[in-house]
Amino acid sequence: MTRSSTVLITGATDGLGLGLAQALAADGADLILHGRSQDRLDRIAARIEADGAARPRTVTADLADLDQVRRMAAELRASESRLDVLVSNAGIGAGEPDGRTRRTSTDGHELRFAVNYLAGFLLTLELLPLLRSSAPARIVNVASLGQAPLDFGDLMLERDYDGTRAYRQSKLAQIMSGFELAARLPADEVTVNSLHPATYMPTKIVRDMTDHSVDTLEQGVAATRRLVTDPELAGTTGRFFNGTGEMRANDQAYDSRALHDLWEASLELTGAKSPF
Repeated sequence: MTRSSTVLITGATDGLGLGLAQALAADGADLILHGRSQDRLDRIAARIEADGAARPRTVTADLADLDQVRRMAAELRASESRLDVLVSNAGIGAGEPDGRTRRTSTDGHELRFAVNYLAGFLLTLELLPLLRSSAPARIVNVASLGQAPLDFGDLMLERDYDGTRAYRQSKLAQIMSGFELAARLPADEVTVNSLHPATYMPTKIVRDMTDHSVDTLEQGVAATRRLVTDPELAGTTGRFFNGTGEMRANDQAYDSRALHDLWEASLELTGAKSPF
């Protein structure tokens, strides 16, 4: 990433997304920050500008509503001439404040699968032409070590719902679709990698799930920033990282039939058209 690279970060109003935005702003990146609240985005943009960096541009969308994802993507395609990096970071955890019982998105999909996975899948495909025209570009999916195999007979978890399983399934889906997309894209055009940035960072999602932290937010920011900026990772694609080290994901992520089935199901659930 060059100092003037354009980077879109989803979920940039707190936690890892905010920390990454501040770090990349200090690097001189041209930032686009996503959140649900324009007021919060305005305050963060002003704070970054006050610290001496260029003021980020902002976009709003509730990722529980796929129409809002499409609108945001359309706004970005209309306003941006290039996009060097997409960091798909926004998400909800396994518990409060989004509840431990089964809930659904605006589109009727299980909420954690919708917000953590389907919204990012759709946004990625909607912005893929812009990323490809900005080559070499990067996609970074903020996933987790917490992964659960997908049951393709019950992707929406209508039977025996458990919030932790729903969260873990959504995170494995991120990794799996990243692997599939990486296999379909030339690495010299767009690379696609996923990571577990750090364990139990003191972020809002973690505080809502547990009363303790393990790693620092700075560790998670550093690991994610590396996938965004490190020149040594140019051409590295289709990988899963635990922090800064490459790691094997859940076995299902290496099952070609499962990857294909998830890809097809994701197109159907989002109404997206395959770019391939």
